[in-house]
Amino acid sequence: MEYAVVIEKSENNFGAWVPDLPGCVSTGQTLDEVKANIAEAIAFHLESLIEHGEAVPQPGTSVATARIPS
Repeated sequence: MEYAVVIEKSENNFGAWVPDLPGCVSTGQTLDEVKANIAEAIAFHLESLIEHGEAVPQPGTSVATARIPS
């Protein structure tokens, strides 16, 4: 299962969040670190949902980029 992840660069680090999993967020000093951290956060988030008998949301968000002509 794969979830779309939004990664944002801030002045000092990177932040990531998962649109299909409200509250699932993470940070990292580097792009590689935030990617690893958000993958771990997703796993923990899903474990918590299952442990509490809550439904696990299916991935539904799509991601695309748009090239702007220069």
